Amino acid sequence: MKNFKTILVLAISVAFFSCSKDDEPTQTSTPTALTVQTFSNLYAPVIGGGGQPVSGDFVKFSFATGQVIATGDNWDIAFRSTTILVNGGVATTGQPERTGIGAASIVSSIFSNVTTAPVDNLFNQDTATLNAIPTGSGNGWYNYNSSNNVISPIAGKVIVVKTHDGKYAKMEILNYYQNAPANPTGTEPSRYYKFNFVYQPNGSKNF
Repeated sequence: MKNFKTILVLAISVAFFSCSKDDEPTQTSTPTALTVQTFSNLYAPVIGGGGQPVSGDFVKFSFATGQVIATGDNWDIAFRSTTILVNGGVATTGQPERTGIGAASIVSSIFSNVTTAPVDNLFNQDTATLNAIPTGSGNGWYNYNSSNNVISPIAGKVIVVKTHDGKYAKMEILNYYQNAPANPTGTEPSRYYKFNFVYQPNGSKNF
């Protein structure tokens, strides 16, 4: 009888602690903090220009990997000279095919102040006649000084990108010359992009 009571008490104790453990709230992992990353000297050459037809491959970039993409369709933006494409919309002659759902929106703000991606109807994809990120001095991300041929990123222009698979990233272009000189003179090697970016991997619009 004494042994039976001991076994009964042990059984009740085990059941009690098991129930107590099951009733505890499930612990969730802390979201990974988003960090500002910098990519330097992304070289985006072009053939032709200066009134001549332009050609050459676009240099593709993935925000998820933070690297240039040599092959495959998992790119988000692509560079050639001052032209930047998104992986969404329509490709014209000489451009890579768009296989994703990418789009872009240009926000006039300080980079750190852009904490949320714009509403969907402010995003654009590339079309046969107009890129989501416009080219031309004062139209998109840069100004052109014809007196010294210097391309200067426009301060306060943040490019928010919907990636090829529907995630979000924000970027600011800092420089267009090799090794990012503080005051380019136009004599430095050009088409070397330096930019900051933040990538949101979970599909949220918040940065």
